[in-house]
Amino acid sequence: MKILAIDQGTTSTRALAIDDSGEARIVKAIRHQQYYPQPGWVEHDPEELINNIQLCIDSCDDPKIIGIDNQGESCLAWNADTKQAICPVIVWQDNRTEGYIEKLLSDNAEELILERAGLPLDTYFSASKFSWILNNVPEAPNLLKKGLLRMGTTDAFFLDRLADRFVTDISTASRTSLMNLNTGRWDEDLCKLFGVPTTVLPEIVPTAGCFGTISSNGKDIPVRASVVDQQAALYGHGCTTTGDAKITFGTGAFALVQTGDTPYHSAAQGLLPTVAWQKNGQKPVYALDGGVFSAASSINWAKSLGLFSSYDQIHGFQDKNQSAIERDLVFVPALTGLGSPHWDRKAGGLWLGLSLDTGAMDLIQSILEGIVFRTAEVLNAINDLVTITRSISIDGGLSANPYFCQFLADVLHMQITVKSTAELTALGAAKLAAGERLNNIKEESSQHYEPKSDKRQYLDRYQDAVARSMKWKS
Repeated sequence: MKILAIDQGTTSTRALAIDDSGEARIVKAIRHQQYYPQPGWVEHDPEELINNIQLCIDSCDDPKIIGIDNQGESCLAWNADTKQAICPVIVWQDNRTEGYIEKLLSDNAEELILERAGLPLDTYFSASKFSWILNNVPEAPNLLKKGLLRMGTTDAFFLDRLADRFVTDISTASRTSLMNLNTGRWDEDLCKLFGVPTTVLPEIVPTAGCFGTISSNGKDIPVRASVVDQQAALYGHGCTTTGDAKITFGTGAFALVQTGDTPYHSAAQGLLPTVAWQKNGQKPVYALDGGVFSAASSINWAKSLGLFSSYDQIHGFQDKNQSAIERDLVFVPALTGLGSPHWDRKAGGLWLGLSLDTGAMDLIQSILEGIVFRTAEVLNAINDLVTITRSISIDGGLSANPYFCQFLADVLHMQITVKSTAELTALGAAKLAAGERLNNIKEESSQHYEPKSDKRQYLDRYQDAVARSMKWKS
């Protein structure tokens, strides 16, 4: 039975097909445009995303079931009758609601949100974006009066438009700041706090179940799973036991550890309790999530500045006698603020230790190390609550960089496992869709990095640099 997974991410939409023999291959990948209409704003064209998803599905020959993963906190609003979007997708990176968040913080609203949703008050999550849409998109209040307004994260839009199901899965709903983590339902008090009527929100359903059908090449194909991309990656990594952890190094770096049936409220550690997944008829499985907002995006930014031209150029730092931090050069990748455990959107990206003999490759080496040190901050916070039980599994573009992986092993002082399968997010969506029917995936052996030296000693110094970057922006 051929299974198709659609990975709808921040920069592209990808289709992974798995055939009866267990062979998995990408059959289509389409990048989409990023829009930056104002400083701090990040948008996608919802029609472009819908078209790309349909093209990816149509590219697969005779799939029997579909699983879809989504961006998580990116959201929009649309007309219930026409199913046409009334605004662009407001992407998870967008911080246009910063002023609104500051007001809620000054009104001491964060305590209720932490208690019910388990999430800090931040522009990252969907709730404040929904509020912005209601107050700034002229068509939104008009549709609300007519009972025709629908709002949701991108998954709800995709499913409503393509499968005629106005639903969102529980893992995605747990990223909005509007879902009560203990009940798995929209919380009336949280919705009232953000001014979002529960009537405009989709029904919350399990991650694996029935999500309607999508038409492709004259056939109706059932959708059997819908899930947040990072939770899909957690499942794709095989993190099915409490304490299993993975890190995906994409646009940002996202570390998740499976916590079983326990949702850890961890405000002191700046971590996010979240639903990992819920299978139909079963209880939810939870996870702890910690994010570094700028990971590969920091490297791509440096490339755009002309610091290097080919990714092959930045793989050879293991030949250097010293790390950048040992040469007193440090980079803090707070290019869009700091996520866990600091949650400071006013932090600024920072280099410390520049001198006249600092070259372009020195800067790149420090960027790679800076991403590692920020990731270590997140993992150390997680480990304070849940013991990570075995080697940490990683994926994403940076996992192809040998220096980065070895430095990560040295700073965490743990074994790092780089999975041979690159498409772990899509694979997780496929596995959730297929259930027990998918157990023959062909994988090459993974690559392991053992600690060669103990670089944990440099973390205190790095945290001094992080402290200097915080609250920098007015």
